[in-house]
Amino acid sequence: MSEANGVMMQYFHWYTPADGSLWNQVVDNAQALADAGFTALWLPPAYKGTAGGYDVGYGVYDLFDLGEFDQKGSIRSKYGTKDEYIKAIQVAQAAGIHIYADVVFNHKLGADHTEEFQATPFNPHNRHEAVGDTQTIQAWTHFTFPGRQKKHSELEWHWWHFTAADYNAYDGDADVVYLFDGKTFDDGVDLEKGSFDYLMGCDLDMSRPDVQEELKHWGKWYVETTNVDGFRFDAVKHVQAGFFPQWLSHVRYHAGRSLFAVGEYWSGNIDALHHFIKETGGDVMLFDAPLHYNFSNASNQGSEYDLRHIFDNSLVKEQPALAVTLVDNHDSQPLQSLESVVEGWFKPLAYALILLRRDGYPCVFVADYYGAHYKDSAPDGQEYEIWLDSHQWLIDKFLMARKIYAYGDQYDYFDHPNTVGWTRLGDDEHPGGMAVILSNGEGGRKFMEVGQANATYVDVTEHITEPVVTNDEGWAEFSCEAGSVSVWVPG
Repeated sequence: MSEANGVMMQYFHWYTPADGSLWNQVVDNAQALADAGFTALWLPPAYKGTAGGYDVGYGVYDLFDLGEFDQKGSIRSKYGTKDEYIKAIQVAQAAGIHIYADVVFNHKLGADHTEEFQATPFNPHNRHEAVGDTQTIQAWTHFTFPGRQKKHSELEWHWWHFTAADYNAYDGDADVVYLFDGKTFDDGVDLEKGSFDYLMGCDLDMSRPDVQEELKHWGKWYVETTNVDGFRFDAVKHVQAGFFPQWLSHVRYHAGRSLFAVGEYWSGNIDALHHFIKETGGDVMLFDAPLHYNFSNASNQGSEYDLRHIFDNSLVKEQPALAVTLVDNHDSQPLQSLESVVEGWFKPLAYALILLRRDGYPCVFVADYYGAHYKDSAPDGQEYEIWLDSHQWLIDKFLMARKIYAYGDQYDYFDHPNTVGWTRLGDDEHPGGMAVILSNGEGGRKFMEVGQANATYVDVTEHITEPVVTNDEGWAEFSCEAGSVSVWVPG
């Protein structure tokens, strides 16, 4: 199975229950998801985080502990045990679904011991500005993984494997980033804050050969152990870009097969995404964060937003072959660090825009598919209860239309600020064509060509019940309701 014309699902969100059941849910739901039209699942980090069975996975402690060892207060991860993870992968693959593993190379947290060494404090908002003299600090940098007892890897991590940290036991309240003695902040990273090399925890020194070799060893071990089909790289704008193609080449060589790769470069600056793609030789796709921000803005501005510009400055417009399109994810969902909400009324329109067009590799967010309910505190300390609606019924309709009709030439009708549409004309193997029309204002109509003369079309969303018949030239007037989307297919 190829990723071409596929659809990915992000099969977790930040508030997925910490009950160890997620891998078993994959087993239970894999066939239904495959039947719906999903071809890949992006699963959360499977290795042990510093919060043990409660860690979402980004507070990386031990990459080699997939829920196998008693560490950080639990054997299982938040999502289950190693055996359950491997079974989930096997069951999903048997159903025809690829599995992508979430990989965090930027940092480690939860060290087992402190170490003393020299470091220099820097301004956390300007990594070029030292704010003190080189001094002795005590930091949590020694990782021994006592529960694992050197199984899978014998390496212990020490301070010299890292470049920086933001904690010093001798000055616990300091708001600084400590650059370790003999280290520099990487240049091949995002330029925000001077150098966005440092994000959190103990920042891996990607210039050290032993760090590179350990990560390559882990990648080979991981693919041999789990048989995953690809990777989602976390926080790539904080890691030397050139490392990713090197690592992928090594792992692909030992796997003896192609492995998919997508990176999370979370920035609304399209030029930064282009730069990363250039530095990695196009070896790693990127999530289309600028398109997500367009969706968020459109959902908040309502009819004031000009839909003719919905794809402006997006990766899918400028480098479609390398764009993974999305509506929301675990970081952008309400109460999270990068919260940039796409309001519920607009999500059907946004999903039509990523699922029913020719370009991009679409990713559906699990909380948009099944819905979600959770509570958390905002940065101001106020407690909130969040309900995210399920859009499964409509997304399933879009997936069906994509699988059967979304082929051939695409004609765009982005000629009105509030009502836009497009058609797909089909091909020899998938005849019939399709028309999509959506509005962020009043109900709209648009005269569009589907290439089928005197043919009847129906709206699979069931928003409009009256069918439409094309004329002798294969054109018809298709419509949608206010603030809504309609998808017209042969009926």
